[in-house]
Amino acid sequence: MNLEHSPPPVRRGIYLLPNLLTTGCLFSGFYSIIAATDGNFERAGLAIFVAMVFDGLDGRVARLTGTETPFGKEFDSLADMVAFGLAPALVCYQWGMERIAEYGAAWGRFGWVAAFFYCAAAAMRLARFNTKTATQDKRYFEGLPSPSAAAIVAAFVWTAHKYSIEDGLTGLVLAFLITASAGALMVSKFSYRSFKERAAGERVPYSRFLVVPLVFALIALDPPVVLLALFGGFALSAPIQWLWRKLRRRPRDAAAG
Repeated sequence: MNLEHSPPPVRRGIYLLPNLLTTGCLFSGFYSIIAATDGNFERAGLAIFVAMVFDGLDGRVARLTGTETPFGKEFDSLADMVAFGLAPALVCYQWGMERIAEYGAAWGRFGWVAAFFYCAAAAMRLARFNTKTATQDKRYFEGLPSPSAAAIVAAFVWTAHKYSIEDGLTGLVLAFLITASAGALMVSKFSYRSFKERAAGERVPYSRFLVVPLVFALIALDPPVVLLALFGGFALSAPIQWLWRKLRRRPRDAAAG
């Protein structure tokens, strides 16, 4: 028997470091749900942002170390569904949407429907992303990324809890609208910048690098409010750009006619 040309034995297993980071994302989403159930909404909101950090690291570590695997991609998608789909919906519902029922049965239905709509939208957003990864332009995302949508919901709940704006129907309806809008933007056709144009080792102007400590300094002033403004602005950027292009095109069409 000739052993020189026999294929090497297949090693069964997974790469530890990137999957540990993905597990950290999954745990953060799970902990966010537990914290919300206990009524600690500050920790619940913060945990979702911690999940975003883990989610941003696992893929980059896998690419830099050459440890990308089909298992890792599927595990990452499932962890994202928990951290950025299920957790924000349950945190927001636990925070105040269930109290809408105090104002009538119809409002109560709106509360859980909004939470489920967000959860379903996140699932469809992740499924669409997975099926279009090979063909989609890497510079843009189709629809609001699920981590950004989760950040909006988490930052709103964190802000509302910190400043006690949950009292009354107005705050509860606002939570309903924000959650439903974030879900709708996830499944929309709007194009969002992915900020992946530059490679990790590519040089950037020094002036651009100075923006990083400035952003962190702003976040340190009032984390929930600044994070809500940053991710809310990012979510609105694509619809505003689409509307601006529509408005600019109308005068040109009228002049051409």
